Amino acid sequence: MTLESNIEHKTVCYSEYDELKRVICCQPQYMTIRDVINETQKHFKNEGIHIETALEQHNQMVQTMRNYGVEVILLPYHKKYPEQVFTRDIGFTLGHTVFVADMASDVRKGEDNVLKQWLEDEGFSYYNIVGDRIEGGDVIIDGDTVYIGLSNRTSKLAVDHLKNLLHHFDVKAIQFKAEYLHLDCVFNVVSPEIALIFPEALTKENIDLFGSRYELIEVSEEEQFTLGTNVLGIGNKRVLSLPVNKNVNKQLRNRGFEVIEVDITEIIKSGGSFRCCTLPILRSAPEA
Repeated sequence: MTLESNIEHKTVCYSEYDELKRVICCQPQYMTIRDVINETQKHFKNEGIHIETALEQHNQMVQTMRNYGVEVILLPYHKKYPEQVFTRDIGFTLGHTVFVADMASDVRKGEDNVLKQWLEDEGFSYYNIVGDRIEGGDVIIDGDTVYIGLSNRTSKLAVDHLKNLLHHFDVKAIQFKAEYLHLDCVFNVVSPEIALIFPEALTKENIDLFGSRYELIEVSEEEQFTLGTNVLGIGNKRVLSLPVNKNVNKQLRNRGFEVIEVDITEIIKSGGSFRCCTLPILRSAPEA
């Protein structure tokens, strides 16, 4: 298999902000905080997840995307995978290739098999990263640049693996404080010119790198906890964001974004928001 072998390029992704055409999600039918695997879960461990509310909120998110013309694929859910709602981590699309991730946490191992089964059933080819730990929440793409967070979930070996494969991309390893789980919890690109950032989690070197390329909207500690960086761009300067992140939403609107507010606060109790809950496999191809 070559990296460009996908049938009729049914998978395309060159950014976090081109128009979203097709995305993979999974309903939080069995969502629970079984083993605490991040700081947010630790905070809500005793409170737990109200499944009925989480399902209602997820359905609202899915319907909102469909209202904007996005095709939403729902993977089958399984009781043994309580974190399955966070489909972003089980894979990522770079260029014309879907990469299936190698999950680091034991509670998430096996989710990748559900994705692979769907891809095979639908006739999609994919590249399976085996042996080098990586999750999609650490992978942020912007044109020919790919930022990959070095975290407890993504290893330098995986970054080196991708560098050897992705000759047409500039793959940059990004250090950040591991307590924030994934890179998209502290950094996200929302347009060719603008990015969201929680600077306290990043090194000065990387803040300077991002600042040289983007106008940076700084997210407060309070709104980082409610995952202010973890918005989902669906194209045409439209983003899905939480109503509680008022300053992030105001800053985006001030820069001409249409901020589509959807309440998924029950789901974020487990440590992930809109970007975490969505695995884009088709965005509009960038203009030549």
